[in-house]
Amino acid sequence: MSDQTLANGFFDAAISLLQKVREAAGKDIAAAGTLLARTVEEGGRIFAFGAGHSSLPAQDVVYRAGGLAVMNLLPVPGAVGVDVRPATLGSALERVDGLASAVLDTGPARSGDLLFVISLSGRNALPVEMASHARGLGIKVVGVTSVAYAHETTSRHSSGTFLKDHCDIVLDSGIPVGDAELTTDGVPAPFAPASTVVTSAIMQAVVASAAGELVARGVEPPLLRSGNVDGGLAWNDTVMERYADRIFYR
Repeated sequence: MSDQTLANGFFDAAISLLQKVREAAGKDIAAAGTLLARTVEEGGRIFAFGAGHSSLPAQDVVYRAGGLAVMNLLPVPGAVGVDVRPATLGSALERVDGLASAVLDTGPARSGDLLFVISLSGRNALPVEMASHARGLGIKVVGVTSVAYAHETTSRHSSGTFLKDHCDIVLDSGIPVGDAELTTDGVPAPFAPASTVVTSAIMQAVVASAAGELVARGVEPPLLRSGNVDGGLAWNDTVMERYADRIFYR
């Protein structure tokens, strides 16, 4: 199979997954957008968490042009991204009990806030505990995960539960177990993961829905503009000053 054919195969697979999630999760995405808008309107703070590559969709909605200024990354040292050495340490930390509770208990999130927990498999201790402990603190939780893992794998949390079991709203990415869309002769393992494309699209769809819902509620969405267009930096400074008590990345 040619390189171009494989590239097209990945695009086809990603487009197909996006179409499926739009149809299957559209109502849930709208509900998450409404919850996000209501939290903004009521003065709550917004956080997003993901470990390893699941941190990418979380980072994608924080401090970016066209995004809500009040979206904050909830960092877990060593677990967000693959910048730690060795990179496998991040994966190991996802299986540590107690880490999520320590982060929440010492962090800025509080009752009335909203937390997005992103985990493809939703099976590791860190995302499961993050969601369950957050709800215990009175924080609303939106989980972004592939529900298929709950049917085809076992939980790594002591409770035997998955992320999906501890959320106010679950957004199912529909990603098949293994997160690799292509196979071909001569390549010994499946390849071409699409979870980042799909999950980032879900997060952006929620933010877009929230922006519309805020307008419907008579609230101007606290959106950032590109700093690379004239007037963008001044606009952003005004928005960040107005919402300074809800922004934790400055």
